[in-house]
Amino acid sequence: MARLTRKQKEAVAKIEKDRVYSVQEASALIKEITNTKFDASIDLAIRLGVDPRKANQMVRGVVSLPHGTGKDVKVLALVTPDKEAEAKEAGADYVGLQEYLDKIKSGWTDVDVIITMPSVMGKLGPLGRVLGPRGLMPNPKTGTVTMDIAKAVTEVKAGKIDFKVDKTGIVHASIGKASFSADKIEGNANELLTTIMKLKPTASKGIYVKSIFMSSTMSPSIAVDTKIG
Repeated sequence: MARLTRKQKEAVAKIEKDRVYSVQEASALIKEITNTKFDASIDLAIRLGVDPRKANQMVRGVVSLPHGTGKDVKVLALVTPDKEAEAKEAGADYVGLQEYLDKIKSGWTDVDVIITMPSVMGKLGPLGRVLGPRGLMPNPKTGTVTMDIAKAVTEVKAGKIDFKVDKTGIVHASIGKASFSADKIEGNANELLTTIMKLKPTASKGIYVKSIFMSSTMSPSIAVDTKIG
């Protein structure tokens, strides 16, 4: 087991053992215990009482974080020529179709989100092996397959994220940066948690939200109260 550095020990010491913090308290504390030289990401890990192997207990959704993600999200718009100007004006970083399909086929995936049109989805099917494992395959449920390209690009750039429970029953999501004020971290956290609460599957029995932990890049995690709202 690796030894803790002095800063890591100081961070751990600031977290009261066995204490569960409110979202507001955790949002303030996370800033105190983050000591990276770069602008660390603030993340939430929410363990849900669902069985993601069952389709009727899958939890997946999108949320627009009120204060954005703090990240420069690179967007690829795979669109037909008549939609290229719309995508560019909305702020897409890469716009086109066949040239980017060819690049992806060759292994290029240097983007965060891909937005496309229903008519183009057939061309993306063969690229599932490249895009799927990286979470880049567009999906109508997350708003990344649409005819309103401008709206989709604008929302993603403004802080719209999609999340999905993993095979262990945990939702992992980045909700901001350490440079954010505690109020902004709190606001984004509450927006995500409220959205997840609304998505509780009717087939889920017992405790829905089992645990919530907030952490930043390389920081210890803070236990957050599961009573939301």
